[in-house]
Amino acid sequence: MIASETCRLIACRAMILFVLSTTGTGCRWTGMGKNSLGVQLYQQGRYAEALQQFETAKQTDPGNPDSYYNLASTYHRMGVTQKDPKMIEQAESLYNQCLDISPNHTACYRGLAVLLAESNRSDKAFTLLKNWSQKNPTLADPRIELARLNQEYGQTKLAEQYLDEAIAMEPNNAAAWAAKGRLRESTGDLVQARQNYAQSLSINSLQPDVYQRVAAIDIRNSQQAIQQTINQGISATQTPTNIATGTGPGTSTPASTPAGGNMTSQAPSTQPRY
Repeated sequence: MIASETCRLIACRAMILFVLSTTGTGCRWTGMGKNSLGVQLYQQGRYAEALQQFETAKQTDPGNPDSYYNLASTYHRMGVTQKDPKMIEQAESLYNQCLDISPNHTACYRGLAVLLAESNRSDKAFTLLKNWSQKNPTLADPRIELARLNQEYGQTKLAEQYLDEAIAMEPNNAAAWAAKGRLRESTGDLVQARQNYAQSLSINSLQPDVYQRVAAIDIRNSQQAIQQTINQGISATQTPTNIATGTGPGTSTPASTPAGGNMTSQAPSTQPRY
């Protein structure tokens, strides 16, 4: 992967990378409480204190994969921020420990894939997700993550193929529909993107990031409609004399300049795990 692609990948994923787990599935109450407090500290930027809480949660309930993931995410954030390779190594080790305990931990696969891509090991990131998909031929999540990664590298057709497979497997998978909406939005198909987002929200209404994307599309559509109205008004005020002589502001009809542009990232941010 060339340097420019690496920079683009890091920039695109900056908004979605360092996320903490919130479900606490299978946690005991004590461990879940420590994870919850750690998440709050993390969100406040108090990473060292968050690490202490996550480490206590891991020691209290060593079988809880979320504690390992939370630790990995925090070390990942600190390692990138401080440019500390040892922290990055620690994060990678913890991601792998999380997957040893929970082989289908989606957020952990995503975090590890991003870490590998950021470390100029995009081939290993793709291999990681492909192996996950092959081991789980009926699971939608690996294909959703493969779609995210392929989209980041400009492989939109392949990304769409993976999402179509995911939706065929799990028609009521809100994440798959949201990912398809992001893909459509990135290609400029706002009508279809909005429909995909709406489908995702009909399945799971607790997705504030998806609501934000819908609102952004609505604003862009409104801006386009206003601009078109303005352009039509300017065109209507042009007189035949002006057009014929080439004088005055009505010499030519200005082209419509729709507002908006490409979306910042393809992937809605995930929420912390408590």
